[in-house]
Amino acid sequence: MNPILTPREALAAMERSAEAKLRNPAHKTLLLAFMAGAFIAMGGLLSILAGYGFPAAATAPGLHRLLSGAVFPLGLVLVVFTGAELFTGNNATLVPGALRRRHGWRAVARNWALVYAGNFAGALFFAGFLVALPGVLSHPLWHEAACSIARAKVSMPWMTVLLRGIGANWLVCLAVWLGLCATDMPGRILGLFLPVAGFVVMGYEHSVANMFFIPTGMLLGADVTAAELAWNNLLPATLGNIVGGALFVGALHAYLWKE
Repeated sequence: MNPILTPREALAAMERSAEAKLRNPAHKTLLLAFMAGAFIAMGGLLSILAGYGFPAAATAPGLHRLLSGAVFPLGLVLVVFTGAELFTGNNATLVPGALRRRHGWRAVARNWALVYAGNFAGALFFAGFLVALPGVLSHPLWHEAACSIARAKVSMPWMTVLLRGIGANWLVCLAVWLGLCATDMPGRILGLFLPVAGFVVMGYEHSVANMFFIPTGMLLGADVTAAELAWNNLLPATLGNIVGGALFVGALHAYLWKE
């Protein structure tokens, strides 16, 4: 077996993956999405612990982003290897088949809606029951970092979040693409790792990650409302993620590598 698939072979693998996803019943899709939301939250928690656990983090933004980026990919690695359902990854995965009329856009929209809801539930569960309640971020450095992250994410201009959302999911879906290209475990992990670490270091906005980061800050006392969470961040980040994944990866690669 070749150590890496060609782009055309990767596109075929993406379409097969999409067909399998769309065959799942709603309850299974929701459970798989719940898992993915929790997994991304695990990566988010690690990124706070690693990137903000030292006094000089505020004066060394490059270092703390590098440390955060080095551990955040855990979430996507867990998603891919367990077959969990991630909204942002599905933004790209389901598009080539829809463009080639292998399945309908209604099925794509239904999957995206179910997975988005399941991801949110999984991220909230992890934030509430496995971070806030057990006091994992009780140290002042981590506590303040979590609150500051939440406040910062809802304080950016709407268009800034939208554009950063495009960048985030362009990279996340390229990670999914690279993971499909690799045929062995080390290669797949490396392919998933590099783009995801890159988007964290670049400061882009990932809607599912923010389903963890912002509620965690809110649970720890950040002065952020549910309306600010939804309107100031999740809506523009989600729209940007859809563009970055569906257009820049799913549609573009379907056009470039179709038979």
